[in-house]
Amino acid sequence: MDAARLRSLLEDVARGAVSAHDAAEALRGLPYEDLGFARVDHHRALRQGVPEVVLGEPKTVDQIVAIAQAIVARGDNLLVTRVAADKARDVCARVPGARYDEASRIVSLELAPPQARGGRVAVVTAGTSDIPVAEEAAEVLRLTGHEVVRRYDCGVAGLHRLLDQREVLASSDVVIAIAGMEGALPSVVGGLVACPVIAVPTSVGYGAHLGGLAPLMTMLTTCSAGVLVVNIDNGFGAAMAAARILRLKG
Repeated sequence: MDAARLRSLLEDVARGAVSAHDAAEALRGLPYEDLGFARVDHHRALRQGVPEVVLGEPKTVDQIVAIAQAIVARGDNLLVTRVAADKARDVCARVPGARYDEASRIVSLELAPPQARGGRVAVVTAGTSDIPVAEEAAEVLRLTGHEVVRRYDCGVAGLHRLLDQREVLASSDVVIAIAGMEGALPSVVGGLVACPVIAVPTSVGYGAHLGGLAPLMTMLTTCSAGVLVVNIDNGFGAAMAAARILRLKG
């Protein structure tokens, strides 16, 4: 339950349209609902403006479905990240209205259109292989009400491809720069724009790339001012960081 819905409920109680008993029932799941194996945080939308997001990768289908049903029953939109295609098919079959976006590996259900929150985020990748992480970030931003501009395969191996996007980058409120291999892209972007840059290292690479540690270290030691770094392959974390930055701007 978000702040707008809670305010509406209290106003209905105040004018006698809803009984105290019915209001208590509506609030019964706050602050969380204990499913035994999970405590679903129904209070999160009220605290943070976004309902609880479910990490699907390590969970069973039964666990995801039970959590999803609890979230949807309270009237919140559903967002489940890192869901493999075979698992997603089973989840969508058991949660009416749920859809699967294969590129981002996200299962979602929109009971209401996401509230438009303003601000534009450019999601930029160094290579095509980084797109799954980028799509996770882009879909999370879309589902939380933010405008997204995608610019893929703009890495430093062909710097002209990035420089062609300077106008888009400069007109964005936040840039999420995603790169594997040596991870140089965020440093270059950070030198081109005035807005915050969120760097995402990916596990795309080989040899001394060390599964993403090499780009992570590059990004952490960047000499470009204003670059923030999230964990390896963490498109979701980058999107949520961008959303919080935009909330401050608003």
